[in-house]
Amino acid sequence: MTVSARTEDYIVTDRGGIVENRHAVHAAVVDSSGKLLYYVGNPARMTLARSTAKPAQALAILETGAAERFKFDEADVALLCASHSSEDRHIARSRSMLARVPGLQESDLRCGGHPAISEEVNRAWIRSGFTPTGICNNCSAKHVGMLAGAAVLGAPFVGYERPDHPVQVRVKRVTEDLAGLGPGGGDHIAWGVDGCNLPAPAMPLKDLARTFAGFAQAADDAATDDEGKAAPVGSGSGGAEVPIKEERTRRMARIFHAMSDHPEMVGGEGRFCTLFMQAYGGGLIGKLGADGCYGVGIRASQQARRISGGGGSEGQALGLAVKIEDGSIDILYVAIMEVLEQLGIGDPDIWGKLSHFQHLERKNTMNVVTGQVTPVFEVHPVDAAI
Repeated sequence: MTVSARTEDYIVTDRGGIVENRHAVHAAVVDSSGKLLYYVGNPARMTLARSTAKPAQALAILETGAAERFKFDEADVALLCASHSSEDRHIARSRSMLARVPGLQESDLRCGGHPAISEEVNRAWIRSGFTPTGICNNCSAKHVGMLAGAAVLGAPFVGYERPDHPVQVRVKRVTEDLAGLGPGGGDHIAWGVDGCNLPAPAMPLKDLARTFAGFAQAADDAATDDEGKAAPVGSGSGGAEVPIKEERTRRMARIFHAMSDHPEMVGGEGRFCTLFMQAYGGGLIGKLGADGCYGVGIRASQQARRISGGGGSEGQALGLAVKIEDGSIDILYVAIMEVLEQLGIGDPDIWGKLSHFQHLERKNTMNVVTGQVTPVFEVHPVDAAI
């Protein structure tokens, strides 16, 4: 099903009532089958996922067996998915994960250091004269995880960041599977190089949303499994092998729960990803990507059933992907919360906890409010566009 992209969906910023900027908004809401339900702007916009791809990359790491081999716990798995703030807890856990992989050294990381996302951490680093190295990178745990995966596969550490390395070949295959896309013809996945030096996928926004719906659906499916099927993946021997599809569902569910149970590892103090997942209390996961990209996986609920029109008492899980055309991150958070409120995902208490992200105030250096940030879009049902 195709829809006509809307060119008038914006978030407007003004100063004294004078329009200063119009930030074009694109969003896609899909069910777990990938069916497009609602949209803003162009739901098929080819979009570099950047760090929004980390849950998919984490799944590729888990499917090597690295988490079992090196005893990565749930907080470690959450950190695999993180764009963390380089707080002490993030760096310490990344170092711990690295130390569990025989022969792995920080010098093997091909991500490099950079100023922390957290201004508080940056100020502390400056006061102490500290120079951040690769283990401080906001993507450090993902890099450690990929090197751990290389160790399990018997692949070299050198070149793990290259597209033809066995780890990246697996990441590519998993990313295509989750999005329901192949390497050629029609909708497809293209690849660039991310800020942390790893391959970064680009895909239509609606297919990025499908990826996140898949993680939420896996959490629901795993929760309904019989108790006898709930043994950890890769645990022990003796007895029939767990079917591949079931293994993937459990690993995806593990990633969902790791992120929702340890949101402090995914972002950090005061960060949107962390506060967002805390506010929704396990009902969803969310992941930021650089330059204004975001993915949300929403578990099935009565609210989701109303949106999807799905059968049964709860309906299907949902996925939401959002892109701000000019890459603005603060405008991105406004858009996410506006879409969810328009769809009725959440309640006034939840939205209230996150209102400072949705209802921005523009202030000058004297703390005087100088303008407004106003969404001027509506979330459109697909049927209305046919």
